[in-house]
Amino acid sequence: MQIEKVKNENELTYFVEGHIDTETSPMLEEEIKKDLNGVSCFNLDLKKVDYISSAGLRVILYTSKIMSKQGMMYIVNTPKNIKELFDLTGFSEVLNIE
Repeated sequence: MQIEKVKNENELTYFVEGHIDTETSPMLEEEIKKDLNGVSCFNLDLKKVDYISSAGLRVILYTSKIMSKQGMMYIVNTPKNIKELFDLTGFSEVLNIE
């Protein structure tokens, strides 16, 4: 998994590439924890993500809960297979997916 970050004032976008799974999700969570301070808009771009495991879903839910207290979180450029996963798990109903 690779992460590219773009910050513009209080808006932060993560461009993630690869798998978000048991092996990579702890790294993603640590990066997010250290970067969200002072962020009121967090965008998670999944355009180049081809797989998310339950561990990855947990990190996304964790991030959503943090952002609900300090601003908004958006899931953007979601591939069809990942969108189907969000629909199947009910995440589509609790996340802002664009």
